[in-house]
Amino acid sequence: MVAVRENLMEIQADIEQAAEKAGRNKEDIHIIAVTKYVTIERAQEAVSAGVTNLGENRDEGFLAKYKELRDRACWHFIGSLQSRKVKDIIHHVDYIHSLDRYSLAKEINKRSQKTVPCFVQVNVSGEESKHGLAEEEVESFIKDLAALEHIRVVGLMTMAPHVDNPEDTRPLFKKMRLLRDHIQKQNFHHAPCDYLSMGMSNDYQVAVEEGATHIRIGTRLVGKEF
Repeated sequence: MVAVRENLMEIQADIEQAAEKAGRNKEDIHIIAVTKYVTIERAQEAVSAGVTNLGENRDEGFLAKYKELRDRACWHFIGSLQSRKVKDIIHHVDYIHSLDRYSLAKEINKRSQKTVPCFVQVNVSGEESKHGLAEEEVESFIKDLAALEHIRVVGLMTMAPHVDNPEDTRPLFKKMRLLRDHIQKQNFHHAPCDYLSMGMSNDYQVAVEEGATHIRIGTRLVGKEF
């Protein structure tokens, strides 16, 4: 398996090229290593290589890696989160990327004693297999979250379809950027919505060109071991 450090250098070069093409600052783009399919040792290798953000989509995997790495990384919960699991992860996670319903927001608000930075998940492609709010539901949902003092909407998140040609994802990423910009213009005190979590191993360059601030990369960065 290729060393994480080598993969990271290639990804960083891709990001720099995409950012330059879009007239963006590469420092505004954060790489999240998605470690759900690799061992704790591989996650440790990623951190040692300079990765500062780790993403997990299940509470068991998150807690196992958190136990070993703790303060060596910024922790992102990127998968669908069941309300009953919130109590297990809420005091360890730094960002939640999958806020998609009010009942979940209420549970996060109830269990946390501090502000929780959240991304609202949007099903921008309309695929039935994907979680997230429809585009037209996002603004009213975010308005409702104002009643929950511990919820802070820092951005929007989406998962594009896996396609052979990454260019096919561009319209969806552009739609997300425009939606994010619209929310920003509302000046919600609880929802600055500065960030866009979008782009994965097969399409992150297009996502960066269209405004992604957080890209979630698994196989392309750390590989797949199980």
